[in-house]
Amino acid sequence: MLRIEKLQAWYGPSHILQGVEMQVGRGEIVCLIGRNGAGKTTTLRSVMGLAGRSTGSVTFEGTSLLPLPTHRRNALGLGYVPEERRIVQGLSVRDNLRLGLLASTHKRREQDVIAEIAETFPRLAERLDQDAITMSGGEQQMLAIARAMVSRPKLIMLDEPSEGIMPVLVDEMFALFARLRDEGTTILLVEQNVELALGIADRAYIMDQGMIVHEGPAKALLADADIQERYCSV
Repeated sequence: MLRIEKLQAWYGPSHILQGVEMQVGRGEIVCLIGRNGAGKTTTLRSVMGLAGRSTGSVTFEGTSLLPLPTHRRNALGLGYVPEERRIVQGLSVRDNLRLGLLASTHKRREQDVIAEIAETFPRLAERLDQDAITMSGGEQQMLAIARAMVSRPKLIMLDEPSEGIMPVLVDEMFALFARLRDEGTTILLVEQNVELALGIADRAYIMDQGMIVHEGPAKALLADADIQERYCSV
């Protein structure tokens, strides 16, 4: 579904990605793990067209992404939830969801979207008219995911969804990710909580210094303490 080959990326003079090679199959959860600064976020941003200069090949369902602007990549079925969430201050939960609806190429009625969100994210359904920025960090993360899901992406990329969130909500979110996968949404997950990520993923890639240095079934990497210690420990 998503194929990345020889991907190089720069921010100004800084050469961040050094020939990244990875792929994500339809219906999978694939996690990308590694230490801070390894290039994980830059990989997601490059796929979405938000990084600096990028070269190489990134294809989504056979379409080359690198020549396309970000909104065209979204229209093809790519969703992205950045680490910083980007909740719009001063807007309600409902209005933040409307932003996702406005950006969507799917023409859907707001009431249908709200009903769907209420089923998938019952916490948000209780807070539709609340100023979104006043919610807890975990609830804001759920809103960021819901806003991305409004456009019904075929593949959604999640950057550090558990960052700064209480454990009970983290468990709830990761159960949601597994359910979304089972319902047909493909997920590319960047996550610092290695055990949690490998616990729900089908496959995993380990990144170090802008390169993929190891890949394999998630269960095998979860059992490999040496690999985790070498590339993922702080």
